[in-house]
Amino acid sequence: MNGETLNLLPALPELILAIGGMALLMLGVFQGDKSYRQIANLSILLLLVCMVVMINQVGGDRDVTFNGMFVTDAFAVFAKTLVYLGSAVAILIAGKFLSEHGIAKFEYPVLIVFATLGMLIMVSANNLMSLYVGLELQSLSLYVLAAMNRDRLRSTEAGLKYFVLGALSSGMLLYGISLIYGFSGTTDFDVLATSIKGAESMSIGIVIGMVFLLAGLAFKVSAVPFHMWTPDVYEGSPTPVTAFFAAAPKVAAMALLVRVLINGFPGMVAEWQQIIVFISIASMLVGSFVALVQTNIKRLMAYSSIGHIGYALVGVAAGTQDGIEAVLVYLAIYLTMTLGAFAAILTMRKNDGMVENIEDLAGLSTTNLPMAVAISIFMFSLAGIPLLAGFFGKWFIFLAAVEAGMIPLAIIGFLASVVACYYYLRVVKVMFFDESAGAFEGGQGQAVSAVVGVSALVNSPVSFLLIGSLGSAAAWAANSLLF
Repeated sequence: MNGETLNLLPALPELILAIGGMALLMLGVFQGDKSYRQIANLSILLLLVCMVVMINQVGGDRDVTFNGMFVTDAFAVFAKTLVYLGSAVAILIAGKFLSEHGIAKFEYPVLIVFATLGMLIMVSANNLMSLYVGLELQSLSLYVLAAMNRDRLRSTEAGLKYFVLGALSSGMLLYGISLIYGFSGTTDFDVLATSIKGAESMSIGIVIGMVFLLAGLAFKVSAVPFHMWTPDVYEGSPTPVTAFFAAAPKVAAMALLVRVLINGFPGMVAEWQQIIVFISIASMLVGSFVALVQTNIKRLMAYSSIGHIGYALVGVAAGTQDGIEAVLVYLAIYLTMTLGAFAAILTMRKNDGMVENIEDLAGLSTTNLPMAVAISIFMFSLAGIPLLAGFFGKWFIFLAAVEAGMIPLAIIGFLASVVACYYYLRVVKVMFFDESAGAFEGGQGQAVSAVVGVSALVNSPVSFLLIGSLGSAAAWAANSLLF
């Protein structure tokens, strides 16, 4: 034990979140489900307080604690800010939906708090052991969230599929970690990077271990060919849970993937680059072409998220500071697009229940023009239409790939993006040009409407005014990763 080990300040937000989460759990245990609204509000407050504490700790230095297992730097602060916001919004938009479906359990916000804690540990992991602890803390919470609606067959099925496939991915991840440790003698990213750079020849055991490690992480980000759980889990889970799955965990897992590759395996760029290029191309193509035949809006968004992870992986494949910067910008924009789109889906309700099929949105422009315009902005932004936020995200990603000499990858990404435009525009066409399928009921409350409005504004052409500041913050974060 040394002074570095005992320095708890870098992990202060996580410690506050852990203690606060346990306190909220005990409050819920003693007060029961009637305390849902109180615990939900306290959970949002707790997340925002931890975010403020973290931001106030920001400095120019890279702080390492817990004997090298936990690192705090600008990259972690940037990614964690997105995670905090995504988690807080997921709790904010869920209240009315959960109440209407009889599943307003106090466990929902508590599980999101603990899942968020796992994500924060993932983003700051500087060791394969802390990586696994954070990943499993997140995953165990998500398995329960997916199966929250126990009276609904599809929700139970979603939770079971997610659990079984998640256990398989964890097995592959642990096998990869064991191989890396066996052939390198360390699980510390810094020591691992130094030993790989100093080696005369690359150990085949470390290469195979890295492949299994990346396979496990690819499952967490829904990258092809480890995406098979995503459509079923997205469709079966309660819509607010699906919104959470599509936002914060994806950001955390992508940030973890970037840190592992850049900090842990900087001397093996040629090896991991081939893997990332393959899963990036596969994700973009599967996400674009399979989504063409989807009729359920949640399954459509599932394949959309798979495609968007493929675009983000283009920046990772570049392996440069510009590539990392592009990934961070893309993740920030993706978060707003996804949360806004799912918040809008939450407002779509008719007499027979929630609207889930694309055709059910027919004629929305005649009954609720503001909502139709907001959904159109999200669809156009997801498609990457110029002047909207999604366009700038893809612009940075493809530009980084071109500057890194990966022009064929950028061309494939561009073509996949063109194909994806079809199913995004189909949603807009149904809302504005098809005959009305009947009036929609009232929305899900002011909180959901506020999320839709703010997200639509951020993704509108106003994003042109914000992209400069976002790019500067991402550049600052990316530079800290390449210490």
